[in-house]
Amino acid sequence: MSISLRKARAIIRKSLEKGREMSLKPLSVVVLDAGGYVQAFEREDGAAPGRFAIAHGKAYGAVMLGMAGTAQMKRAEDQAYFMAAVNGVYGGQVIPVPGGVLLRDKKGAVIGAVGVTGDSSDNDAVAAMAGIEAAGLTGEI
Repeated sequence: MSISLRKARAIIRKSLEKGREMSLKPLSVVVLDAGGYVQAFEREDGAAPGRFAIAHGKAYGAVMLGMAGTAQMKRAEDQAYFMAAVNGVYGGQVIPVPGGVLLRDKKGAVIGAVGVTGDSSDNDAVAAMAGIEAAGLTGEI
């Protein structure tokens, strides 16, 4: 199973709403399917144009490694050589920080990932989780 376009759009809409509710800087949100392909993306007015690559890198690392951004960051801190090698394998596309959230269905299967960027990584993760929960899915920070 993978994430539907309808669910991806709901995640984005609710993540952006949470960002505005928290008075965060302008956010960019990407939703990837289980294969790491973009299902949907939005960048708020005022967000830097380079934010797509950051949001994508957060989500891409999560889905390709089956490991959320917080776990990736810990791994990068504990074993920098491993994350450097992973980034080499994936052409430098992995950004191992919070805000890359693994998406699971009700049975626990990975169906994609969400990447949010624009504010602090921890705030990005909070916005992502708000969108994921509103869409009735489970996120792993």
